[in-house]
Amino acid sequence: MTQYTQSFKALLLAAALALPGMAFAAEPAMVNDGILVDHKGMTLYTYDKDSGDKSMCNGGCADNWPPLKAEAGAKAEGDWTIVTRDDGVKQWAYNGKPVYLFKNDKSAGDKTGDKKGDVWHVIPE
Repeated sequence: MTQYTQSFKALLLAAALALPGMAFAAEPAMVNDGILVDHKGMTLYTYDKDSGDKSMCNGGCADNWPPLKAEAGAKAEGDWTIVTRDDGVKQWAYNGKPVYLFKNDKSAGDKTGDKKGDVWHVIPE
């Protein structure tokens, strides 16, 4: 084999190994125990008072229920879209509903925000 062929094969192998990791990194959430969680395992929630794809949780509400932020360059795909909050922050939405974390969930798997005020809900798979 020539040096060029060996280098090309090594590049192809590296690309093939990287693709699954890149696809995973692009997803804003994953499923754990039947609910959606972020990549740290923290439970994700929706808010009944959100209207369409607009977040109604701002100010102090957002201090308690931080939005799941969409990083610069993030792209909507499938059930996941991106909404722009009143403060200009980009936030992930799932099935048209903005997605949040809960500040009182301290460890991966905590679901202390579920059914809070009868308006906050974990997101089922």
